[in-house]
Amino acid sequence: MAVDVKPDPATLGENPLIEGLERLPVPATTLTIFGATGDLAHRKLLPALYNLAHEGALPERFNLIGISRREMPDDEFREVARNAIKQYSRREPDATVLEGLLSRVRYVGFDFADVESYKKLKTLIEELDEDGGGKLNRDFYLSTAPEFFPVIVKALKDADLNYDPDVDVRCIIEKPFGVDLESARELQSVVEHVFRESQVYRIDHYLGKETVQNVMAFRFANFMFEPVWNRNYIENIQITAAEDIGIGTRAGYYDQAGALRDLVQNHMLQLLTLVCMEPPASFEADKVRDEKVKVLHAITPPTPEEVRQCTVRAQYTAGDEGGEDVGGYLEEEGVPDDSRTETYAAIKLEVHNWRWAGVPIYLRTGKRLTRKVTEIAVQLKPVPHLAFQSQGSVGVQPNQLVLTMQPNEGVSLSLGAKIPGSSMRIRPVNMEFLYGSAFMSQSPEAYERLIMDAMRGEATLFTRNDEVLAQWAIIDPILKAWDADKGKLHTYESGSAGPTAADELIAPHKWRGL
Repeated sequence: MAVDVKPDPATLGENPLIEGLERLPVPATTLTIFGATGDLAHRKLLPALYNLAHEGALPERFNLIGISRREMPDDEFREVARNAIKQYSRREPDATVLEGLLSRVRYVGFDFADVESYKKLKTLIEELDEDGGGKLNRDFYLSTAPEFFPVIVKALKDADLNYDPDVDVRCIIEKPFGVDLESARELQSVVEHVFRESQVYRIDHYLGKETVQNVMAFRFANFMFEPVWNRNYIENIQITAAEDIGIGTRAGYYDQAGALRDLVQNHMLQLLTLVCMEPPASFEADKVRDEKVKVLHAITPPTPEEVRQCTVRAQYTAGDEGGEDVGGYLEEEGVPDDSRTETYAAIKLEVHNWRWAGVPIYLRTGKRLTRKVTEIAVQLKPVPHLAFQSQGSVGVQPNQLVLTMQPNEGVSLSLGAKIPGSSMRIRPVNMEFLYGSAFMSQSPEAYERLIMDAMRGEATLFTRNDEVLAQWAIIDPILKAWDADKGKLHTYESGSAGPTAADELIAPHKWRGL
């Protein structure tokens, strides 16, 4: 008689490469995307939903409703979604998984300001609840132009879609949350009269990147870093978000925003808070965000005179990018001939607290630079006695910890090592950790993690209202000073590392090479 013997899982051991990668449960949800035919939905949101479905991470009861201003039948929108997923998904779509996801997709077309049309949305949600055998959580994702945020939020309240006693209702809002401090306060005033703060999830997709989250892991899970993570040992911190492309077809948005609003106000200040925050009591959402807000409040908003000394703004001109001649910003389609919008911004900040007082923190971002990279570089102070100088030696360089978000997610630590030979010659060497190599898996897209967290009600990676206002309080004086000072717009050649004025800003230190 044959006996089916199943191995005891305890005897097989654990696979350390997959430990912690298990999926967490997600409640049944109907996700409504406003702006479902827009660029963000095509490039990021729809592919993210497909990849979640591919991994079996979506709940068994899941519905997707697309909302946009033009009318079309469900099948036409499904075809739009199918094409977007095939073009932008990080993996080749599986036909069975794709069709299974699209079978759950519905579409409603109406003008966002037409309050009456929200009744059609409410009716559809209720029909999907009935088909599924009970009410599902309701998540509303605002992926539209910012001017529609307050319009949609008010209309959701008028249609009684902002609250349900039986299920969770959430509002997910894309950036930018306002264009300055005043508009951010006005938008918040609208939002807080419709949703409780616990219902609001403000997206900053940088926070969904694995290496961004690893900033906290490396700081607080490795005792070797914490003793030196302060003004006694760290000389400076550089946060870089460089792009090697121009503005493409985004002139309408970018010429109104500029580099400071587009990246510094949100993404880069969020990276700064993660580097500088104190250890939270626990990694609950509000405990983490409390510590981040403390960092932002410790940064004194600059005066107009300080803005002239601690900031640089510039605009790219014609140059060579990847061996090809490219035009300048003013030659881009849709950009006014007299535009003074900055495509490069560099800022020197300081966190005025016990841990960081006196440590300069430099932020820089720009278009059409030498290469694409987003990284945080923490440079330690040099050793006090340089006894290793000899001919042919690079010499002792300060240790540097670099956390790279893109293009290759990972962490590197530079150390001084002896060059083989009879002489005591020193040069830097790197110890590297690459995310893909260490965990034998492709890092998920940021939007995959953030959509999943929003559906689970996990708010740690979303910005809270007081964070947003504190960020604007730092950036707003810079914007106003730049508007008042019409003469200070530097230029830099496309394909270069940026304007020479940025080198003067960071002196006596030097920027990490791009």
